[in-house]
Amino acid sequence: MSKIINPILRGFNPDPSILRVEDDYYIVTSTFEWFPGYQIHHSRDLINWQLINRPLDRVSQLDMKGVPDSCGVWAPCITHHDGIFYLLYTNVKSFDGEWKDTPNYLVTATDINGPWSDPVFLNASGFDSSLFHDDDGKSYYVNMLMDHRDRKFFGGVVLQEFDKKTKKLVGKIHYIFEGTEHGRTEGPHIYKRNGYYYLMTAEGGTSYEHCMTLARSKSILGPYEVHPENPIITAKYDSDNYLQKTGHGDIVETQTGEWYAVFLTGRPLTKLGRCITGRESAIEKVEWRDDDWLYLACGGKTARKEVEAPSLPEHTFTKTPQRIKFDSEKIDINFQALRIPMSQDWVNQTDRPGNLRLYGRDSLSSCFNQSMVARRVQAHHTTAHTVIEFSPENFQQMAGLVCYYNTIHYHYLHITGDDFGAYSGKKFINILTCDDHKTTCPIGKPIELPNVDRIYLKADFNGADLQFYFATEHTNGEPNWQALGPVLNGSILSDDYVEHAERHFHPCFTGAFYGLACQDLSGQNLHADFGYFDYQEFDQD
Repeated sequence: MSKIINPILRGFNPDPSILRVEDDYYIVTSTFEWFPGYQIHHSRDLINWQLINRPLDRVSQLDMKGVPDSCGVWAPCITHHDGIFYLLYTNVKSFDGEWKDTPNYLVTATDINGPWSDPVFLNASGFDSSLFHDDDGKSYYVNMLMDHRDRKFFGGVVLQEFDKKTKKLVGKIHYIFEGTEHGRTEGPHIYKRNGYYYLMTAEGGTSYEHCMTLARSKSILGPYEVHPENPIITAKYDSDNYLQKTGHGDIVETQTGEWYAVFLTGRPLTKLGRCITGRESAIEKVEWRDDDWLYLACGGKTARKEVEAPSLPEHTFTKTPQRIKFDSEKIDINFQALRIPMSQDWVNQTDRPGNLRLYGRDSLSSCFNQSMVARRVQAHHTTAHTVIEFSPENFQQMAGLVCYYNTIHYHYLHITGDDFGAYSGKKFINILTCDDHKTTCPIGKPIELPNVDRIYLKADFNGADLQFYFATEHTNGEPNWQALGPVLNGSILSDDYVEHAERHFHPCFTGAFYGLACQDLSGQNLHADFGYFDYQEFDQD
């Protein structure tokens, strides 16, 4: 029997919402401050998945300039009804302190690949909005309720009817579920089966206490009774399990009547430790039993690394090439930018064909106009390398390869210049580490480079260990790599580290990225050219 290997979506792909349309399966996952918003993966067998698009691809849909780290686009919900795809999203604007700004929007399309409509504003009372289309023609909208009073935060789940013709919420707002003793109730989805309305929620927070809760009622308005063996999926009772943090998720029925649940998960480097690949998405087979409750088909509550695949023909996709050559006008789909679209004025592959050109702008600490494109770290041992041509005239101009978590946690291997005046034109290589606002230089001071145009940069990210390399020469086409600086702590690029490093509570929900970046703090927009980007994985964990 074929097996599904978890996680199915590796490296910062949390909060999965799954949908089947005939023989096609789609999962949408959160992207937070990364643009374009949301990732849609496609499968026909639940084993093999391919990233096909990011639907929120213009500012009219998603304006995130200036949003804080880990704000922006939170948990999605995708549904399909009468030939129309409905996609709900929150664009979180602020999250520090007692007040949370969480406007919720809807976009629609008749094709999963778009174009997706301009957004319709729905409400702002909380996040994790979801649509349910009942069999009587009515549709309903649910979301968790933000409660700022006495630092309560999670206020339960509310429901309101949704008018598909006007695309507006109508009628009374109903409070339908307070949550259970696990607390932090969020991520609601409603399903209907055998006369019951089922309410699935995520509880316990999104770390090691995370879990998936199920409740049901004969009326969509409740009251809802909780599953007798709640929670139905969690790793909170098994700290040695391969998949940890299991919770926020969704369910789907196959063409052959089998049922599967998809859910958020994490793979720590050590027991209850740090997850450099961020929050990911996994899958498990579930079954409805005679009591009309849903259970893991394997029994218990803990999800497995290997899961029985459904009785469907296997459908594979072309593997993503390890090396991106920048030999087309279109930027590779694996790259995203921070908060803003990838527009020609700051990143393109046309000004110098065969290269990706970045025009330097803001610092890596900016929430506005960064010139960086980056891809997810998706395994516990990876490497990334590139070649750069860059001619800085002063210390305010930098470009290179960054291992990035957020604006205040990164390791940056870069080329820069010296002081203005007599030393102008000299080229140096340096490493900057930013850890909770504190920036240090692990090699002491920049190292002067010989007078060469092309400089190779490499990062080897193995578990918690991160080693940078550089080369100015190559043999038989391979760079002669030289280690630069000490082994760095790569595990600071994780939710688990950052949430404890922050002096005040702030959401930490993303993951580690490899990025190509360019800064020009003088405002002259000096450009850097990157000749390729190579990403490789060396493990299956």
